[in-house]
Amino acid sequence: MDSRHAEMLAQTDRVALGRRLRSARQARGLTQGEVAADLMSIAYLSRIETGHRRPTAPALEVLAERLGVTPESLLGLADRRVVDEIRLALDYAELSLESGQPVDAVTHLDQAMAQMTSAKVDDMRDRGRLLRARALEALDSVDDAILELEVLIDDERTDGLTRIKAGIAISRIYRESGDLGRAIECGERVMTRVEETGLDSSDEAVQLAVTLAAAHFERGDTGHAVRMCRKAISRAESLGTPRARASAYWNASAMQARRGDVATAVPLAERALALLGEGQDARNLALLRGEVGRLQLELDPPALDDARRNLEQAAAEMEWSASTSSDRAQVLIGLARAAFLSGDVSASRDLVSQVHTVANGHLPLAEAEAWALLGSTHVAEGDTAEASSCFQQAVLTLSAIGADKGAAQLWFDLADLLNGIGQAEAASDAYRRAAASTGLRARVAVTTFARS
Repeated sequence: MDSRHAEMLAQTDRVALGRRLRSARQARGLTQGEVAADLMSIAYLSRIETGHRRPTAPALEVLAERLGVTPESLLGLADRRVVDEIRLALDYAELSLESGQPVDAVTHLDQAMAQMTSAKVDDMRDRGRLLRARALEALDSVDDAILELEVLIDDERTDGLTRIKAGIAISRIYRESGDLGRAIECGERVMTRVEETGLDSSDEAVQLAVTLAAAHFERGDTGHAVRMCRKAISRAESLGTPRARASAYWNASAMQARRGDVATAVPLAERALALLGEGQDARNLALLRGEVGRLQLELDPPALDDARRNLEQAAAEMEWSASTSSDRAQVLIGLARAAFLSGDVSASRDLVSQVHTVANGHLPLAEAEAWALLGSTHVAEGDTAEASSCFQQAVLTLSAIGADKGAAQLWFDLADLLNGIGQAEAASDAYRRAAASTGLRARVAVTTFARS
């Protein structure tokens, strides 16, 4: 006898159980006498079917066998065979995602979700929705991914840890798309639920905190973001798990880099990389490795060999992990910059071309950075006309997006490049745009002083 059957039998509505039993018997064309036989009296079986009595767990299993159904189906649960098939499909979907095959993942998820329509498997339904959101993001269907994640966040039945994971993903996606207000609102909404349910001492809660801190930092709330990150590091150290600590160090590194303190950022990122290497999160490991490589290029002098090694390994890992086009574009830009700094202009241009292919018009910040780098390769060869054309293309690309710190840094870099080829007016405009992207505006005097 399965102990789970006895437990579930005690919780099952007798009337619903009796109705399912009668339907199964009638579907087989059997009389009550044929089913009851030597197991129980016909009168007792009749009382079970009308919901006045509840069978014992052993009797339930015998009745199920005689009716050619499973005990789970009589209890209103998903058939174990169906549950196993759903779980297997979800496992295949996750494996496909981790192997960088989102199309295959969607195929397995469609199979699993179709079987869930008639099965009572809320926990696996949550997992399926989260995996679907990841697959949609990997396929650049960001809006559809957000819709899936919003369902998970708002559904009261969603498991607590799954809600946190959905909150991390949706806050990050909104931040990467430039919608910082929504990134913060969604992150704080989930964080409130985390604190209410006592899940704030989990790896996922630490990751949510640093994701939310990153959104605050992008919006300009630098001090608040840094304090959030320090608090998250303290919590991560108390938890002692590599994933939580890596997440906290990683975000602290990113903030120090954006504040211009690359020398402090690099060891923090390297510490995060060492911690993340202890786990099995292929995508984040590749992302962090790429970030370390890009930071190493910002050192004075650049650590070219180390940077190239990290970037090349990140690119290789992204070939078989659940990376997005944004992930791949950033690593390609890093490799292109490393090639340029080492004097290999031809290789740099080839890599810039790959950036545009990967971005495909959907990643303006990455494409603007690629245009600016391409212009720099022409400056290095003395072709100011071609360089000017590339810089103008970068200007047009940046002009099409909103203001944030990423855009501000690019505008500032672009202004310096334009100034370097003698385009003072365009450089001045780029400097103004850099300031505007950080939220600065010219002050207009409105006070009129009385004349003496």
